[in-house]
Amino acid sequence: MKRRLFAAAALLALAGCASVPHEAGSWISGKLSVEVRPADAPLRRMASGFELQGDGERGELRLTSPLGSIVATARWAPGEAVLTTSDGSTRYGGLDELSREALGEAMPLAALPDWLAGRPWPGAPSQPTARGFEQLGWTIDLARRADGWVEASRAAPPPVMVRVRLEAPG
Repeated sequence: MKRRLFAAAALLALAGCASVPHEAGSWISGKLSVEVRPADAPLRRMASGFELQGDGERGELRLTSPLGSIVATARWAPGEAVLTTSDGSTRYGGLDELSREALGEAMPLAALPDWLAGRPWPGAPSQPTARGFEQLGWTIDLARRADGWVEASRAAPPPVMVRVRLEAPG
């Protein structure tokens, strides 16, 4: 159960930074680290490899161990999301429900593919900043994206910091 929540937390935190539309079958990959700072609980940290395919409507996100084994997989399509870990699979009504159940709040996982691609998700308004943009309560820092780095942070409780190192920035 702890592993499922930890994997889900990572998937949810990732939602704060996202990707670009890719051709069917195209994957982006890299490494990510996530820090969640709840006011009433200890700091949670995790680091993982990841592979991402799809967009905000349909896709798959895999979290991998340092040896490349899949630790957790989230798959989504309109009206459903499935989180699979070594503990089994759990179905949700969508990405918002998956994040709400795993972390106790909804997080913008649908935006993940666009943010990693270096652009705002088209499903919500955004504001440009000197280093990237703000969207859905998150600040996306693209200043080092040419070097493969994307950072997303959320100051609202609980504060979250996501750092992503893309293997092949596009």
